[in-house]
Amino acid sequence: MAVVFDADFTSTSQWVAGRSSSYPRMGPTNRGDHKLDFLSRAYCPDGLFTATRRLGGDLWTCNLLTTEGSPEGFQVRTGDTLSAEVTLPVELGAWPAIWTWRDGGNEIDVFEYHPDNPDLLEISNHVRGGYRYWHGAEAGIAPGATFGLRTVLGAHSVDWFVDDTLIHADRRGVGADWHAYLIVNLSVSDGTYHARPPAFGPDRLGWTCHSLRVERGAPGDGGSPRRG
Repeated sequence: MAVVFDADFTSTSQWVAGRSSSYPRMGPTNRGDHKLDFLSRAYCPDGLFTATRRLGGDLWTCNLLTTEGSPEGFQVRTGDTLSAEVTLPVELGAWPAIWTWRDGGNEIDVFEYHPDNPDLLEISNHVRGGYRYWHGAEAGIAPGATFGLRTVLGAHSVDWFVDDTLIHADRRGVGADWHAYLIVNLSVSDGTYHARPPAFGPDRLGWTCHSLRVERGAPGDGGSPRRG
C-alpha cells in the first residue's frame, strides 16, 4: 500500500475552505440539515477545526475543508484505506465529522460525534445504505478523547476500525467504481436531534484532526483504476 494523500490542513492545493456542494448553493448555511453553520474561508493549522459564535443571531462561523474544487482535486476510491487520529470536542453542540461527497451523494461517514452522547460514534454508508451507532466507552470514547480511526472502503464491505479494533463491517461496500471527495469539518447542532450550544455557554467549540492519510494498493485492488 502506498500513501496517496497526506493531509496538510493549511494547503490551498489540497483543500478548498468554506465551500461544498453538500451545502445548498455551496454554502455558507445548511439549516435544512439541522446545522447552525456559517462556513468560514479559513484553513485549519494543526488540524484544529473550530466554530465561533456569531453576533446578532444563532449561527456559528464553522471550519469546513474539502478536496472538491481544489487544485489537486483528490478523490478517495474503491479499495482505499483512510486513517486518521482525532481528539473529540467537549462542548455541547459540537458536531465533528470526516466524510465523503460527490455529485449529491456518494457519502461515507468515517465518523460523526456529538458530546451529548459521550461514548457514541456514528458511522454510515449512504452509498448502499446502512449505519451503526457504536458505543465505545470501554475503548475510551468520551469528550476530549484522542484515538485512531481507520476505514477500509471495499467494493463489497466498508470496514471501520478504532485503534485497530474492528467495530463494524457493513457487508455492503461501495461498489467497484465508486469515488468521492473528502470533507473534514465542524458543524453545530441546532437542537433538533442533538443538544445545541447553551445560550450562555462557550463562544468557541473545537476538535482536532491530528493526521489524515489515504493509502492505496496496486491498480485493480478493490475496483477499477480512476484518476484522482
